[in-house]
Amino acid sequence: MSKLRLSIGIGNYDRARPIADGDVQIDGVDPVFMWLEPEEIFFRAFRNVEFDICELSLSSYSVKTAANDCPYVAIPVFPSRAFRHTAIYVRTDRISSPEDMRGKTIGLPEWQLTANVWARAILEDDHGVKPSDITWVRAGLEQAGRIEKIALNLPADIRISNADPSKTLNQMLIDGEIDGIIAPRAPSCFEEGHPNVGYLFGDTQKAASEYYERTKIFPIMHVLGIRKALVEQHPWLPMAAFKAFSEAKHIAQERLIDPSASKVTLPFIEEAVKRAQKLIGADWWPYGLEANRHLFETFLRHHHSQGLSARLLKPEELFHPSTVESFKI
Repeated sequence: MSKLRLSIGIGNYDRARPIADGDVQIDGVDPVFMWLEPEEIFFRAFRNVEFDICELSLSSYSVKTAANDCPYVAIPVFPSRAFRHTAIYVRTDRISSPEDMRGKTIGLPEWQLTANVWARAILEDDHGVKPSDITWVRAGLEQAGRIEKIALNLPADIRISNADPSKTLNQMLIDGEIDGIIAPRAPSCFEEGHPNVGYLFGDTQKAASEYYERTKIFPIMHVLGIRKALVEQHPWLPMAAFKAFSEAKHIAQERLIDPSASKVTLPFIEEAVKRAQKLIGADWWPYGLEANRHLFETFLRHHHSQGLSARLLKPEELFHPSTVESFKI
């Protein structure tokens, strides 16, 4: 019996490479990997459903799932996680603390980006700064003309407008037209060392570590989706993919732990791994619903209150039922 030949659109992550390299097999599947940037994957997936299996924005997927309009069903595999204290950039001559964000004008590429949902959640839960306390402006970070990909129905107290289509957030921040930016990528003026542009949280690692110690949340950015039409034909596929990607992630972690020869072109990897283990645990990048239930409850609460999901989703609704529970021996 021949295997299913399936396309997989995903970033070139160490936690996926063991499958592409043949060290791990997806039962019954002959995968064709396409290593792509997240923005391209999301655009092609939600616009034309081009991939059989692919990385999906957690926010966009939640929007579509709440509206019962998603062509993919997710499994609790998380290709991307990040503490989004690094997603908030400000004019340091105007803002010196999170509380100073009140009454300011903040730019963002899109309201619905997962990184922005988490950043707004951090501001509200930890610092009492609600989305309604800020005036929001949308524009492309470095390229003019970017628009919101998904139609939104935002709460009445949210003040948001689109910038002049010829402007970018980066230049607006330089010129002082806005007081800050929330985005998953750094504006180039920050990377170039603009004297009045910096992180809202000066020591982002310290702020993120304290956040985790309080909340036990290591924010999830992306989930792995499988075409629903494919799952209807092959109901065994979600669990087969979940098992394989879980094993691949375990292999990637084991390789990082091996101190004999670094697998990553970066110094101090061994120390970084030990810090992650001390903070989060032996499995510092857990897959599965139960290990992350509290995280999804927090995310979905904010996602709904920020006007993105049409209804408050339960964490179970995000994932194929076969991957929510597993057998025991």
